Amino acid sequence: MTLTQLVKHYTQNELPRKAHSTQEVYGSYLKTWIVPMWGNLNLSDVKAVAVEAWLSTTPLENSSRAKIRNIMSALYTHAMRWEFFNRNPITLVRQSAKRAKQPDVLTTHELTALLGELPEPTRTAVFLAAATGLRVSELLALKWSDVDFESQTITPSRGIVGQVVGGLKTEESGKPVPASESVTGALNLWRGRTLYPAPTDY
Repeated sequence: MTLTQLVKHYTQNELPRKAHSTQEVYGSYLKTWIVPMWGNLNLSDVKAVAVEAWLSTTPLENSSRAKIRNIMSALYTHAMRWEFFNRNPITLVRQSAKRAKQPDVLTTHELTALLGELPEPTRTAVFLAAATGLRVSELLALKWSDVDFESQTITPSRGIVGQVVGGLKTEESGKPVPASESVTGALNLWRGRTLYPAPTDY
């Protein structure tokens, strides 16, 4: 069996069991990186040292390299489960996920300047993301019913990725998130302007 054949079997039998966002990410890495490099090789011809050396040359951050390693490992685990192969060479691949550089965190002045340049509803969305730490998928999927203006909390209950509504990334994501008076105030202002203020509206 070649790696391309394994990928086809994996995408048909295992990948659909995962969240839509995970399917999108895995599909992108498989199509862009893994299959073009390793697809024509038999499973027994993919060696840990070769994969490790290849990852070190890819123009990606460590986190993305680690993601590729983990996806390749998942492929071989799938092969073992279906008895296509008897080992997982990717478990021996060393790849750190540590950031090579620290992220650029906006100062209060920079964030204020940014918000001043944004039109609505983008301004309120960015302010909400900065003030609560909600993921983009959670932010896009918020409904008015998820916001408790009295207790000043927001409870995410769904996510949107690629315009597909799905579940949250983790169970912890479903816990209420504190929303300060300034956050609920900004949401109230937008609710007064939007054409979609009903509890079931996004």
